[in-house]
Amino acid sequence: MEKRQTLPHKISLAIIALLAWFALIAQFYLTITNGLAQVPVAILRYFCYFTITTNILVAICCTASLLAPGSFFARSKTLTATAGYIMIVGIVYNLILRFIWEPQGLQMVVDELLHLIIPVLFVIYWMVFVPKVQLKWADAFPWLIYPAAYTAIIFILGAITGYYPYPFIDAGQLGIEKTAINSVGLFFAFLAMSMLLIGISKLMKTK
Repeated sequence: MEKRQTLPHKISLAIIALLAWFALIAQFYLTITNGLAQVPVAILRYFCYFTITTNILVAICCTASLLAPGSFFARSKTLTATAGYIMIVGIVYNLILRFIWEPQGLQMVVDELLHLIIPVLFVIYWMVFVPKVQLKWADAFPWLIYPAAYTAIIFILGAITGYYPYPFIDAGQLGIEKTAINSVGLFFAFLAMSMLLIGISKLMKTK
């Protein structure tokens, strides 16, 4: 049974949801107007980024938790999986991708929201408010479906269009073997993150 939401709980959800929707809409606007591709291509590329799809998931989870607390996206297992996904977004960007470009103006604001502020806020929200009593070690494996499906779709689209959103999965530049190794590494990173969150939940339940 999910815990009844307190006022701080609702305020936390509202803040994260508003920040996430703002950042996503602003990034969509920037992607469409930056002139790097025609509008249909720009829209497709926008949704090719794991950062975007995962922040959309965060926004949906927070909105659903506020407006429909009994829904799938408000369940503790869904929220925990989402916390793992957005943590990977933050870690990979800030350790690998942050240093390959220098965004300015609104793009810099959006960049920090999507890759740092929202991941940190959502993980804090998970730590403080999400019930963890139902979490089991086996839950980690179904949570891999989303990143696996994302990777498969990106490889298919990349083979068709030649566009890959991230340099470490760019099969055109790295080749199939290197890209496959990187993908397997990311797969295990997601599994390890899921196990870590479940382990934290079990430690918290013993206190």
